[in-house]
Amino acid sequence: MILRTVFIWFGLLVLAVLNGGFREGVLVPRLGRGLGQAVSTVMLSALILTAGWVSLPWIAPRTLQEAWTIGLLWVTLTLAFEFLAGHFVFGKTWPELLADYNLLAGRIWIMVLIVTLMTPIVAFTRRG
Repeated sequence: MILRTVFIWFGLLVLAVLNGGFREGVLVPRLGRGLGQAVSTVMLSALILTAGWVSLPWIAPRTLQEAWTIGLLWVTLTLAFEFLAGHFVFGKTWPELLADYNLLAGRIWIMVLIVTLMTPIVAFTRRG
């Protein structure tokens, strides 16, 4: 189950990278930075929800606890990639990386993390 969970997370990572490219190439130039980021966040959340819903039977959690494990692993991998690759590979500063979590500034990135965490749980409970 864990290997399948990680494999699917890499698929989610590809979706996130494509979404980021679409955001920077299409949404931000047309909508501006703030609205472009918000639309991109909602789009990525929908992509994660769809991919998670479709892939959960293949991952095959047997219990609700295993579904929670999938969600927690996906969030952990996402945060590790975001902060470690963001800082050490892409050269972003820590304040730049943390800015995405500033709800008071209209940044709703945390929605992606919540959806990432909850998708396996929701899919498991709804699918039976």
